[in-house]
Amino acid sequence: MLRSRVRALRHGVLATAIVLVVCFVVALLSWLSYSSDRDLLSSMTSRSLGDVVSYSDGAVEVRWPSGSARVPYENGDRVVGKQAQVAFDPADPSRAVIPGADLLLETDRALGGVTFAAAVALLVVFAGAVRLLLAVRSSRAAAETVSVRRIRLQSGLMVRSWLEIDGPVERWLPVYYDPALVTLPSPVDVSLRGGRVAVVDGVTLYPSGRAVVKHPRGRRVDNPARPDPETRAPRGLLVQLRVDAVFLVPAPIVGLFWAYVDGSGFTGWITATVVAGALGLWWGAFRGSDPS
Repeated sequence: MLRSRVRALRHGVLATAIVLVVCFVVALLSWLSYSSDRDLLSSMTSRSLGDVVSYSDGAVEVRWPSGSARVPYENGDRVVGKQAQVAFDPADPSRAVIPGADLLLETDRALGGVTFAAAVALLVVFAGAVRLLLAVRSSRAAAETVSVRRIRLQSGLMVRSWLEIDGPVERWLPVYYDPALVTLPSPVDVSLRGGRVAVVDGVTLYPSGRAVVKHPRGRRVDNPARPDPETRAPRGLLVQLRVDAVFLVPAPIVGLFWAYVDGSGFTGWITATVVAGALGLWWGAFRGSDPS
């Protein structure tokens, strides 16, 4: 039973660790960028009302009574001819910003990167902790003997194992993959604890979601009534990660969409792609992907 629990945990812990490492790197780089931009902005203590007189090479020319500066400003042609509040460094008036300047956007974007990475990390840890606590609590509940059949369902990119539970109300319970599932007869009697944790022949099968009373969607494959006991079931984290790699496919598209919406360019695309890829691996582990 302990071995089954460790096997079920390793995959989730590894996927969670990947997400946390990626989030830490993103948060660190974003914080360094934010700190640098914040220090630069903190030196601009003087204020004045200026005129935006021209735009070229990605920067606007701003003039005010005591000085002038070229301020990086994306699509600055739309503010030419307008007045704007100018913040500048009294010791070096060429260092200045106006509302909407690239420096302000980059500072906000960097701070958002820190917040986003922290939020993702907390969400992943919280979801994993809740799933673990529910499984542990169910494993200590009273047991009932039920007849089940193991099925595999493919829905989109996800392939999962389910236990089809007979009874007055037929139920389907998703479970984390265990090699014992490959040679599980159909049907077979199992000890079901708390309606969520199944024990058969000393092997504990932990739930990868809640039980449902409506047949889950997907292409169904049933276990044979008497599987060959010599069948070699896939084992190990490498096999599991190889299956989860399919969730990396959408990551570049997600990154492209994020870069377009956020306007962060190539850097934003790389960052969002890496985060989306890590979350894809975690999602496969959290939902209980089946490599068999």
